[in-house]
Amino acid sequence: MKTKLLVFLFLSIVLAGFQIAGDSLFEVPKGWPKPRYDFSKKPLSKETVELGRALFYDQILSRNNSVSCASCHSQYTAFTHVDHALSHGIDDRIGKRNSPALMNLAWQSLFMWDGAVNHIEAQALAPISNPLEMDENISSVVKKLSSTRLYQNLFYKAFGDSVITGERTLKAISQFMLTLVSSNSKYDSVMRKEASFSDQENRGYSLFKKHCSSCHTEPLFTNDRFENNGLPLDTTLMDKGRYAITQNAKDSLLFKVPTLRNIEFSYPYMHDGRLKKLSEVLKHYSNGITQGPTLSKELLNPIKITSEERVDIIAFLLTLTDKTFLFDKRFSYPKIFFSYPAKD
Repeated sequence: MKTKLLVFLFLSIVLAGFQIAGDSLFEVPKGWPKPRYDFSKKPLSKETVELGRALFYDQILSRNNSVSCASCHSQYTAFTHVDHALSHGIDDRIGKRNSPALMNLAWQSLFMWDGAVNHIEAQALAPISNPLEMDENISSVVKKLSSTRLYQNLFYKAFGDSVITGERTLKAISQFMLTLVSSNSKYDSVMRKEASFSDQENRGYSLFKKHCSSCHTEPLFTNDRFENNGLPLDTTLMDKGRYAITQNAKDSLLFKVPTLRNIEFSYPYMHDGRLKKLSEVLKHYSNGITQGPTLSKELLNPIKITSEERVDIIAFLLTLTDKTFLFDKRFSYPKIFFSYPAKD
């Protein structure tokens, strides 16, 4: 009886430790809505997140081992790229779209600019299999991972055995991406009543709420929907957005509304990176809207703001920069690669 009690107490302590570790990996910021991802069914674990982090930074996911997820999603630029308008893949291939910034993904229901992926655990499969990005297939990725002692050990720690599968690989990457929560900008400090906006930031905030918040809804600064924001069709790319997925004419030129968090560092802007500066973005909404049958109803009438008001709005947008997130060591290149070669 005494032995059973000791075993029970030991297991309780161990399980409690796992629960504490799991909770610390993801927390819903105060005042934020409930995440769309169901953590009760698929809770995070420290070991799986660390495996996903290693995979995110490893070029082994691409056909010729030259491109990683981090190649297009750099932490220091809000997990996107800023040196070119369109994503670059293996063999210097040019993609069709600008790389989206990765953060607060647990609150998203659909992924990619066109919503082609409906679950975060399947998201990584899109760039892995895209011939313009990683140009690889998941079975080949599994074969490469299985040949390395590093990943045999990491999968064992994450899943209890060394069996490497495509499903486990995608799950681990998604668990790491779920931890990418940005919620500690100046804006957040003001909302927590720990700081105050300047007069200019206050003016910008008022203008933002009047003209922008219907699509870029607080606190996530996106409504998680698809909108036609009045950009003319690029006749070279011929990208019609969500229409390619649904084949519904009502979805023509609709793209996902991106978050504005860390917008200071996630340029260039729009789905094809055609605008380089925030001032250009605001000018587009003032006098660059292209009318069309699917144009967002919020943009049927031009947004009338002066040049001074544009500066005020930008001042507010800069308060959405979260340097804690941009330099958080939990999201950076894993130290494990320094002491243990990723590939034998």
